[in-house]
Amino acid sequence: MISNIHHSKNGLNIIIVGCGKVGAALVEQLVKEGHDITIIDKNPQKIQNYTNLYDIMGIVGNGASYSVQQDAGIENTDLIIAVTGSDELNLLCCTIAKQVGNCSAIARVRSPEYSEESNYLRERLGLAMIINPDLETAKEATHILCLPTALEVNSFAHNQAQLIKIQIPENNFLDNKSIAQISKSLNAKFLICAIERDGKIIIPSGNVTLHKGDKISFAATRRETINFLRQIGFRTNQVKDTMIIGGGKTAFYLAKILINIGISVKIIEQNKERCEELSILLPKATIINGDGTNEELLKEEGISTCKSFIPLTGIDEENIFLTLYASKISNAKVITKINRNAFMNVIDDLNLGSILYPKYITSETIVAYVRAKKNSINNSNIETLYHMFNSQVEAIEFSIYEPSAVTDTEIMNLNLKDNILIAFINRNGVITIPSGQDSIHVGDTVMIVTTHTGFNDIQDILKD
Repeated sequence: MISNIHHSKNGLNIIIVGCGKVGAALVEQLVKEGHDITIIDKNPQKIQNYTNLYDIMGIVGNGASYSVQQDAGIENTDLIIAVTGSDELNLLCCTIAKQVGNCSAIARVRSPEYSEESNYLRERLGLAMIINPDLETAKEATHILCLPTALEVNSFAHNQAQLIKIQIPENNFLDNKSIAQISKSLNAKFLICAIERDGKIIIPSGNVTLHKGDKISFAATRRETINFLRQIGFRTNQVKDTMIIGGGKTAFYLAKILINIGISVKIIEQNKERCEELSILLPKATIINGDGTNEELLKEEGISTCKSFIPLTGIDEENIFLTLYASKISNAKVITKINRNAFMNVIDDLNLGSILYPKYITSETIVAYVRAKKNSINNSNIETLYHMFNSQVEAIEFSIYEPSAVTDTEIMNLNLKDNILIAFINRNGVITIPSGQDSIHVGDTVMIVTTHTGFNDIQDILKD
């Protein structure tokens, strides 16, 4: 069964196998960016829903079937992305596609056993990428727990530079000061790149004044991040312990990483067999067999005194409820994992601490690869891509491979589009927060922050 008809576009020909949460996020983003999308799934209702909603082609069938892939046009496909719920099926889809077509392949793989062998599998199967949503979510949570006063921590330039999101509390040093005043007052190298105020986004100049309640994102090196936060009165030490509700894959990956960096971990999991598995896999963690939504159990296990609290159940409503409860009775740093993106305006108004959307963490990594692939014949390539403030802002790191209209010209003389900031220049491993007198050179990587979407090339920052 085939739904809809292809319409020729200037983007890539992409096949997405699997219409789950990650598949949905990919379709939504890649259609916006003008790619020619075909989706494959065994569920005809899902295919019908997506083809009614978007201008894409849908095929009902097994994505690992040679004939189904042929029907989807694998021989003319640039990229296949397999994101079904089965690791084995995803790997098989990509293997068959590599044999039949001349395309790149990305597989979603969640199993810890396969993840430990991901480099081997990627090389042997010739895959462009193996991505693990649970592991990537755990890494994001770890970054936040290492800097718990931040709402978000995004890393660039091979972890040498960071983009940090914080909220300005009442009576803070930043309150009622202009960005120019703040820069003169502090002995720190940083750049405030974006401000969210009353649901609106500002890409600021130096004369913009900050206020309590503003959520701001600033760029700095790792060292200067700590320096800036300390000078404005934010704590910078990582948490000492964490309580995790739910013992699934994300909890396992997160606990493993946290134990390795010296953070003690307690996991509450309802399934006794899973508790026994985790006890063997994580001998240094405390594993509690019980209902993590039980108020008495949470009090007994020390929720009121824990330094961080992360509900990782499979139910968004439970995660939200538990985070609100922890915020009410403790001073713990809270992180909320949310799988669906419904009612985001309501969610933003709740005191949920740092919010993680695994499907977007996964899709952004893939979208960055897709943009880089689309632009691989030009002068620059995308290294890293993050969406911020409910996808209203993009932070993109470009590698500069060849001379162009943006190179060897002072930034103040570039004809930049509105709502763009050049946040840092990475030259031979040295991070510079640029002034108007700095310039971009071949060999640099450059991060830009913008409210524009869909930039594929560094030259997209210039006015036509």
